[in-house]
Amino acid sequence: MRYAVATAVLALAAGAASAGQYQHFRTAIYIPVNVTQSLADPAVFEHQFARAMNQVPFDKVYIETYRDNRFATDEQIEMVKKAFLAKGIEVAGGVTMAAGGFNGQFMTFDYEKPEDREMGKKAMAQAARHFDSIILDDFFFYTSKSDADIKAKGKRSWTQYRIDTMRKVSQDIVLGPARAANPKVKVTIKYPNWYEHFHGLGFDLEKQPEMFDSIYTGTETRDPIITDQLLQQYESYSIIRYYNTLRRDGKNGGGWVDTYSTRYLDRFAEQLWDTAFAKPPEITLFNWHPMAEDKPAVAGERPWGDQDTSFNWKQIVAGWQAANPNAVAPAGWGLAAHAALKQADEVLGQLGNPTGLASYRPPHASGEDFLHNYLGNVGIPLEMSARFPAEASTVLLTQAAATDKDIIAKVRKQLEAGKNVFVTSGFVRATQDHGFQDLLEVYATGQQVALNDYYNGYGAGNGESLRDDPKVAPRDVIFPELHYFTNDAWPIIRGVSGARGFPILLMNRYSKGILYVINIPSNIGDLYSMPVGVINSIKQYLLADAPVRIEAPAGVSLFTYDNGAYIIQSFNDVPATVRVLKKGAPPTEVTIAPHSFKVYKS
Repeated sequence: MRYAVATAVLALAAGAASAGQYQHFRTAIYIPVNVTQSLADPAVFEHQFARAMNQVPFDKVYIETYRDNRFATDEQIEMVKKAFLAKGIEVAGGVTMAAGGFNGQFMTFDYEKPEDREMGKKAMAQAARHFDSIILDDFFFYTSKSDADIKAKGKRSWTQYRIDTMRKVSQDIVLGPARAANPKVKVTIKYPNWYEHFHGLGFDLEKQPEMFDSIYTGTETRDPIITDQLLQQYESYSIIRYYNTLRRDGKNGGGWVDTYSTRYLDRFAEQLWDTAFAKPPEITLFNWHPMAEDKPAVAGERPWGDQDTSFNWKQIVAGWQAANPNAVAPAGWGLAAHAALKQADEVLGQLGNPTGLASYRPPHASGEDFLHNYLGNVGIPLEMSARFPAEASTVLLTQAAATDKDIIAKVRKQLEAGKNVFVTSGFVRATQDHGFQDLLEVYATGQQVALNDYYNGYGAGNGESLRDDPKVAPRDVIFPELHYFTNDAWPIIRGVSGARGFPILLMNRYSKGILYVINIPSNIGDLYSMPVGVINSIKQYLLADAPVRIEAPAGVSLFTYDNGAYIIQSFNDVPATVRVLKKGAPPTEVTIAPHSFKVYKS
């Protein structure tokens, strides 16, 4: 069933000022310190508060007291805090341990410098005197390589030095001073989106989450084309699900989205939707300025703008203008945020707990960076965990899992219990000299091959072409070469180059279980370049136990829930035809509009 979310948002967006809280999550806005200073002027506060609340109803604000060598005064903090409390808005503090930067390159404190250490202590003590709850914005990492850092590092790697240092800094400079100033204070650490590289900069997903009172999640994926990190859209969902496993109590305060580096307004909405689909208790909008300024939101280039998409900006703006005929300021980012949040809020009640293919990513792991999010973008629902999911009947292990020194023993135990284990070519490469050969004599040769044709099926030379067009060979995609023994491992899916075949999906029976090897393109992004039939064939095995799977072009994601509900979302610029395969039911076909989602309930 398709829910008419755009129509519902239209009516509710028009009455944003009286809409109140959302039903399934709290909404917060983060206020940077320079804005804190300006909001201390009552006239500025009243004008900006009215503008923000008229467009996006919010429940809470984080009032920043320090950033980039700038402190708000105690008087400014108290004035802004009391002004929000008088409006019935919950307040918390915010601190950003940043020291400016060079041309967009972030600079953190140098924690070997006494003056920087004292600055950090002062910032935390001040914030704790005013607030019982404080969040650290996501600059609490370590970039400095000063002479003092080099000397202190000694023979340790930069990664180990920074992890060791930031564990001490967490206690000595952040938590200790804050709790000394206010024994009741709760301090939350917000982790950003570049999790594959955290440990190299001192972000510690192993011990730090338990040191703090809670964690928070940066779900901003922005644009996957123009930004330097090239984060894939599915990460706005998957990163919350992963961070939920970092603490033993599962505490994850919420998801955090900003307005930056988006070529079109729908991308902002998609980040908010996908954050909400992961079911966090709170969603924070960064920051106050775009939510409260009198400028319009920039819609960007939207060739699909006249189509009936989920985020129908023209209808949303028209409804708001009809409800605010005397408004001086145009429709802004706050209205866009409210439209997206209300759409998600209307469907969350129909969704159970998120589910997906279990995948293990230990803390301090790297390898095949962000592969999980690329897989999510080709329609494979995933549940990443920082702990090995021994209870799962099927587990996917990427190269990141190889950082666990006991991983081969864990794989063997799963197979001996009659379960399925899928490993990637990167995992094979990382473990082939560390025990993997005892399970399966497959190894990465170190050579690469360009494949331009694919076949499904095995046994007695049989095979079915997986081309999108039978008359047109696919484009070349580079893969690592995997060596295997015929009739020991079976190439279920094969790639071809010239007159030679290479494994894409290998299968081997071990004890009572089945071990599969998925060959991942050398450029992970080429998962989007392969014929759709190749990915669909992999899903047949990878999601064999799933109640529902989809066959769709790249750029279409599937979100599944334990009550049978599921969401299909397209990030593509053109309509997507999707084949839905549910256990015990005939296949169905649906069409998803560009940059849209549909919710289905069994």
